[in-house]
Amino acid sequence: MYSLALRIVGDPHEAEEVAQDVFLQVWRAPTRYDRGRATVAGWLLMMTRSRAIDRVRARQARPIGTDTGEIVIAGLADDAIGPEANVITGQAVERLKAALQELPNAMRAAIELAYYEGLTQSAIAERLGEPLGTVKTRMRTALQRLRLALAQDGTQ
Repeated sequence: MYSLALRIVGDPHEAEEVAQDVFLQVWRAPTRYDRGRATVAGWLLMMTRSRAIDRVRARQARPIGTDTGEIVIAGLADDAIGPEANVITGQAVERLKAALQELPNAMRAAIELAYYEGLTQSAIAERLGEPLGTVKTRMRTALQRLRLALAQDGTQ
């Protein structure tokens, strides 16, 4: 969770706060977890991603001094799964990698930018030079394909 937050917010102290906020949220409302929708690890990572993106947006809305709050990330996401995937078993990671490789390049790029770099759909559209609607459609279709592929493997 910390490494995902760090990749998104870019500051170790803020990443610690994001992880702490997520644990606090889980402590206060553990019944919000629905085992039918995600694994515990997946649920925690999605909450971490959301909290981290909220932090970046808040920082951009209220820049301090010369810091604009922008995260500069060069290039597209690589094929490697980040450290946050360590909470998932190695076998599940391999199935996910294989399912991602089956996606067309445009869909895979959008998914990787969203989940491994923490970009919003608007930021992905800007980065890829594509219309927002196109990015949304690609991501929705890619997630449906991944869900189907992983469900067939018994991973979902």
